[in-house]
Amino acid sequence: MVMSLRVSELQVLLGYAGRNKHGRKHELLTKALHLLKAGCSPAVQMKIKELYRRRFPTKMVSPTDLSLPGIHSTTGGAPAGLPASLTQLGFDGHGSPSLLPVALLGPKHELGLSHLASTLHPVHPDVKLQRLPFYDVLDELIKPTSLASDSSQRFQETCFAFALTPQQVQQISSSMDISGTKCDFTVQVQLRFCLSETSCPQEDHFPPNLCVKVNGKPCNLPGYLPPTKNGVEPKRPSRPINITSLVRLSTTVPNTIVVSWTSEIGRSYSMAVYLVRQQSSSVLLQRLRSKGIRNPDHSRALIKEKLTADPDSEIATTSLRVSLLCPLGKMRLMIPCRALTCSHLQCFDATLYIQMNEKKPTWVCPVCDKKAPFEHLIIDGLFMEILSSCVDCDEIQFKEDGNWAPMRSKKVVQEVSASSNGIEGITTKTVIFVRSYGGNRQLCLIGLSVEEKDAQPTERTAAL
Repeated sequence: MVMSLRVSELQVLLGYAGRNKHGRKHELLTKALHLLKAGCSPAVQMKIKELYRRRFPTKMVSPTDLSLPGIHSTTGGAPAGLPASLTQLGFDGHGSPSLLPVALLGPKHELGLSHLASTLHPVHPDVKLQRLPFYDVLDELIKPTSLASDSSQRFQETCFAFALTPQQVQQISSSMDISGTKCDFTVQVQLRFCLSETSCPQEDHFPPNLCVKVNGKPCNLPGYLPPTKNGVEPKRPSRPINITSLVRLSTTVPNTIVVSWTSEIGRSYSMAVYLVRQQSSSVLLQRLRSKGIRNPDHSRALIKEKLTADPDSEIATTSLRVSLLCPLGKMRLMIPCRALTCSHLQCFDATLYIQMNEKKPTWVCPVCDKKAPFEHLIIDGLFMEILSSCVDCDEIQFKEDGNWAPMRSKKVVQEVSASSNGIEGITTKTVIFVRSYGGNRQLCLIGLSVEEKDAQPTERTAAL
């Protein structure tokens, strides 16, 4: 109820309680919340109810519904009788505000709040967001909360608020890194949006025409991706938003987030705010190594399965060729890995794959273009053995029994007499390497050597 009051009403409340009523709205709101936290008198409670009735004259509720003990409950739901767009103020076990979301739809919506209660989505739906490999969640500042929408209005606006504990402020402040050109934090306040779907963990998904203000300052959003088809509405990449630089690192002043967006028929959205610690690609690589190397027998069994003759097929596969070069950097594999969900044997380099996703997180397999999230990655033990024992070739062939053999280049030396060109006593050697990539045989002219008869063994090579 206090969170829904305007500046003039907050001043009246604080003056009635004998507190300092001067300051900006967030300062007045903080004082009013501390007044509640300290336990106010029945007279002040009645004053809060009176101001609330003036604020929402069409929404009359019984005194039992507005009893203040409900404010200190931590169930996360709105007390009975309150508009569904207003959620209660919860205090965590440390006595500090842990969640302060409130939907302020503006004066034009005040008279419509009575009918909104039956049409709004759950305040805290059972929505889970996908885990982000490069961020460890330290705390949940605002758990996934529905963006309340009024079906009669196309453009929506909702306000949320949260407060930081002294420990959280210390975590953020001590993680500041000013070594670069700008101030960065490894412990960050992260804002995320997703669809209100409960069937599975949701990836980041932004509402259309989204605009976010944190403590009154506009928040930079990820830029739009190039449209894949003409006439298709541009889409932002699925990424979280780092709002740390806009957050007040204070234990007494709450932070406000105003979200405006365009409603869509048949679609609803949720938002959440987390305190996270950012990790580097080297840490993720170490975590992948700590999972261990997959037993080579797993890959041998997969090879035998792929090379087992199909009685219903007229074509039998007797061998498989696999490259020891990473498809991403075209360099020799160092840490061969692939996803558990991939059906192919070809591996890619774990270090390069993680580094590329650190810059642009897509987590898509470079071999089959299917999702290959970090938690599904495994280091292939068979390829580790092959790389250590086969250092002079970049391609191998698997056989039906699970064994393998190196596929070395075939060197062809062709001698052509230069007398056909009218030059006596000179022989030209053409060195040709025959290589095979994916079944396509290519001839590579590596160089020419010219030798003169009855002369010292000199050689002039033209590299092509």
